[in-house]
Amino acid sequence: MRVANIKSKIARRFTVTTNSKNTMNPAPDLLQRQFKVESPDQAWVADTTFIGTRKGWLYLAVVLDLFSRQVIGWAMNNSNNTELVQSALAMAVGRRTKKKDVIVHSDQGSTYASGSYQKQLDDNQLCCSMSRKGECLDNAVVESFFGTLKNELIYHEDYQTREQAKQSIFEYIEVFYNRQRRHEFLNYMTPVEYEEKFGCN
Repeated sequence: MRVANIKSKIARRFTVTTNSKNTMNPAPDLLQRQFKVESPDQAWVADTTFIGTRKGWLYLAVVLDLFSRQVIGWAMNNSNNTELVQSALAMAVGRRTKKKDVIVHSDQGSTYASGSYQKQLDDNQLCCSMSRKGECLDNAVVESFFGTLKNELIYHEDYQTREQAKQSIFEYIEVFYNRQRRHEFLNYMTPVEYEEKFGCN
């Protein structure tokens, strides 16, 4: 790194964004921190984060497949609401062919515990799993993705508008992260390459 004049990008302090006060009956933790799976569409992980712009907060919800770490669903909106997480899940469902009995793991936030989100899971025969309250490491893979996104992109931008941020984040996810960024976990392949190697969709 010194010879190539490469410097690391420093991580910022973790900020809690989950509202789980009203989650009376959370789903069990089916994932149990088993972050390595043998095939795609065994387990997906979902979460939401926020991005600052000069015009206010932009909220990003994502769904990752644990097998390849590919972002298979995402949505952005001005509000952190149930519609946001449902849109991300709908994209994931639309992109995958084998979906029945997939574990979909999230935190206990009110958006993921909502009746409409739970019905969406049931209608698609997906299995709800939730982290234990206050245990962000139960969903460490998606937390790591958000850290990577912010360290490699967000913290180095000054977004004037939400639309500017949306375009930037779209390009990062779909052009760079899924198709160009190599992962040590994936033997230095990209998520798309990794799935293609194993004959996945």
